[in-house]
Amino acid sequence: MWACATYHIHGLRLRLLRSSSTSFSFLSSQAPNPLVFFLNHNTMEEKNPNISHPTNNFSVSAASSHSNSRRRRSGRGGKKDSEWGGVEMMREDRSRTRAGKDSKMDRIDALGRMLTRILRHMATKLSLDMRSDGYVRVHDLLELNMTTFANVPLKSHSIDDIKEAVRRDNKQRFSLLEENGELLIRANQGHTIEVIESERLLKPILSADEAPVCVHGTYKKNLESILQSGLKRMKRLHVHFSSGLPTDGEVISGMRRDVNVLIFLDISKALEEGMKLYISDNKVILTEGFDGTVPVKYFEKIETWPGRQPIPF
Repeated sequence: MWACATYHIHGLRLRLLRSSSTSFSFLSSQAPNPLVFFLNHNTMEEKNPNISHPTNNFSVSAASSHSNSRRRRSGRGGKKDSEWGGVEMMREDRSRTRAGKDSKMDRIDALGRMLTRILRHMATKLSLDMRSDGYVRVHDLLELNMTTFANVPLKSHSIDDIKEAVRRDNKQRFSLLEENGELLIRANQGHTIEVIESERLLKPILSADEAPVCVHGTYKKNLESILQSGLKRMKRLHVHFSSGLPTDGEVISGMRRDVNVLIFLDISKALEEGMKLYISDNKVILTEGFDGTVPVKYFEKIETWPGRQPIPF
């Protein structure tokens, strides 16, 4: 049984997880990288979490290394989390209730975050049978030997929990499908897994009329690089665009809320010159560009946000 408390040591906020044994684990949520300290018999020793230590008879399920200064890259979402001990390092949202509380909301929230990472980035590494349209069997997911950030094993969750995580997701990141008596789930966009086929995952856009607004949100610090080499998909399969502005009520995904630069795509020109564009079930516009890049010549205009002042390019 684990108990959780929070301490501040040398400017770092540390969570203390204590088991029934004499060992303690401190997880830092403010350090640039996860720091793990093992305390045995009143002696604290800093360990490298990437090195196996067989003398420690317990494991930490998941930790967060993200802070407000997390890296942002043009043309893709947040950086890909690493894996530690077969468990993905889960990103901690500062607005979330303390992970030590095992409320229903915490459990479902943590489950949704793990589903996002598994279905977008980890399915093939975990030997899940993922179809080219992104679907995997929910039963197979619940058999994985993994633990969420809320310290709940996936095997302890039910199909109803999966359905609730999908229902609660405010960006509608998931789709469910019942087929031949089995329930399947997929992420609607954001994949890095190469087994995915765009035509099977997404709906092709054939006319500019289907997407009156196609805008990529980014940051002033990235603009010089973007203007030199275009928008790049990075490790993801697609460059992401939103189908509306951050203040539009219908916009649910495709852009971070704190962007300060908007890049509008000239969809007519892009389609005329052979660029393939798609739209996901949650209204994100996606493209592979040409060789993974959307060249600057397809930019219709660039504006500041929220001021909407034009930026020459």
